[in-house]
Amino acid sequence: MSPTGTRDELIAQIMGTLARRHSTATVLLHHAVAERLGLGPTDHKCLDLVVERGPMTGSELAGITGLTSGAITGVVARLERAGFLSREPDPHDGRKQLLHCTPEGRQRIGEVFAELADASTLLSGFDAHQLAAIAEFLGRGTDFSFRQAALLRAHAMTRLKRRQT
Repeated sequence: MSPTGTRDELIAQIMGTLARRHSTATVLLHHAVAERLGLGPTDHKCLDLVVERGPMTGSELAGITGLTSGAITGVVARLERAGFLSREPDPHDGRKQLLHCTPEGRQRIGEVFAELADASTLLSGFDAHQLAAIAEFLGRGTDFSFRQAALLRAHAMTRLKRRQT
């Protein structure tokens, strides 16, 4: 499906049908990757956050994902047992434990993604200016999605607190 039309029509296609299709395909891909790694989708995406952002505490991971501390404890325990995560003392605060992706975990993740078709071929027909626009859009879209997820969680917590009072 190649988008066509006026600027406004293109924006509507990108933000409507194309964005939803892309989101659904991405979710399904990551469910399949999680299965291939022997993980559940939540565990896989928590691991992905540690890989992407670097070492963090369980509390920080909970803050990003919106999962409860109990849920994060379970996620971390499963990822540790599976050899994907390790915990190490925080060098700045010995009371805290930092979650790290293990070298074995990185290798296993890399092997799964190496099995997938070379996605970089999707970008082969674009010039440097188009690639810069794609990169900027993906960066902005990602930041927007993280912000919206946090806002939705905050809104849900506010509604829950109002019902409890």
